Amino acid sequence: MLTLSGLVGVAGVCVVAGRGEAQPPAPAAFCDVYPDVPACSSGEAACTTCHDAPPALNAYGASVSGALLPGEPRPLHDETFLSGLGEALRAVEGQDADGDGYSNLLELEEGTSPADDGSLPAETACVDAVEDGWNLCGYDAGYAFKKVMIDFCGRSPTLHEKDQFAAEPDAHSALHAVLDVCLDSEHWRGRGGRVWNLANSKIGPLRAIKAGPEAGPIPLANYDDDYAFFVFTQTDDRDAREVLTGQTFVTASRIDGRTLYEEWDRSPGEDIDERGQDLYQAVEKERRAGLLTHRWFLMINTMFTSVPRTTAAQAYRAFLGYDLSRLEGLSPVQGEPVDYDGKGVQADDCAVCHSTLDPLTYPFSRYEGIGGGYGSSYSYAPERLRGFTDVDGERVVDTPEGGVIFGQEVANLVEWAAVASNSEAFRRATVSDYWELLLGEPPRATEQAEFGELVSRFGGEHEHRIERMLHDLIDTEAYGAP
Repeated sequence: MLTLSGLVGVAGVCVVAGRGEAQPPAPAAFCDVYPDVPACSSGEAACTTCHDAPPALNAYGASVSGALLPGEPRPLHDETFLSGLGEALRAVEGQDADGDGYSNLLELEEGTSPADDGSLPAETACVDAVEDGWNLCGYDAGYAFKKVMIDFCGRSPTLHEKDQFAAEPDAHSALHAVLDVCLDSEHWRGRGGRVWNLANSKIGPLRAIKAGPEAGPIPLANYDDDYAFFVFTQTDDRDAREVLTGQTFVTASRIDGRTLYEEWDRSPGEDIDERGQDLYQAVEKERRAGLLTHRWFLMINTMFTSVPRTTAAQAYRAFLGYDLSRLEGLSPVQGEPVDYDGKGVQADDCAVCHSTLDPLTYPFSRYEGIGGGYGSSYSYAPERLRGFTDVDGERVVDTPEGGVIFGQEVANLVEWAAVASNSEAFRRATVSDYWELLLGEPPRATEQAEFGELVSRFGGEHEHRIERMLHDLIDTEAYGAP
């Protein structure tokens, strides 16, 4: 998130001079001034507009800082900050913060960075530029065909396949037919394939404590269940929101060189009988929330914690794209944090994050990790906090199960997951995962319009289906232009 307030000593998502204060209007405020620039295609500009890494200012941020109400005492309150921001931004429009010969305003309008002298607006139009047979002036169907084959099928096209594609009268239809074939390839959707490995940062595999096949020395849970479930939700025209809301499980098996995904639904008792104590999933169906309540996720994140902030922070980061360790996605809740477990989260330097994090965490507090509470490991246990009073104090049992996510109150984790999966943050984070997988980097400033449209369509006509979104993604200039 952009934190222009950080320029003047108030932290929007930054901690400046040892003091953290929330400035929620900052990200959208920049885009209120410049609603049509590429950086604002999503409604909020990025931190890097004014920061190298918050709270450090870049050259453009320093210019804005100098022009923002210079005589006003710091830190600025929201109303004061907003009253002066527009004038400060306009005041530096004609300046050239990065010294590259282009004004700040021109760079914002062109989608380049006013803080990076290597990020330059295009000076001339592209005219019949060709290199290595590719059209460098825009989308090249032949180039996109080669990329689809490599990205989704895992190999370059043969010379015969290239010639066949070049002879197609309808290159667009032919390209999408190839994508349909490759979406079913082992390279894309198989065990250890690209979609499987896309889940790495969400699951956090650790061989030493893995159970099941290839078990480690301390087998606590089998993350193969998590990988299989993730791939299942991302393929075959399924609703990707089920990664957070699904109430079944999935097993992956390899038969005749193909990975097959089998959905199943057993009670914890039935699963113990079927797979044994080391592997069974312990949460009853009505309390399941996709990967958030899988045994591995609870084991590796909650572990022995009463108020499992690490678990909530991982869910927020992995599925909604907000890293609270970088002070992203702050949405403070009135009266929070309360500090039920006596961890000192009400201290000034801590409260700026915990006023968002703790309400996010409360719905996770009834799900057992490795143990320590009043319930079986990895299960939903309403009274589990009673088992932590000797460590975290008597007040820990007062921790509510209801919480707040994106300003909306929820009664439990199932409701938390429903709100999360229907959010703009989930759509943006999901599309971003695939964008970065296929293009190797986050959307550039000049690509924000295409990216924003893709996010919008993913939640609209795509109905949260990954494969429909990918058909649109390969049509973008960002993907198909050499």
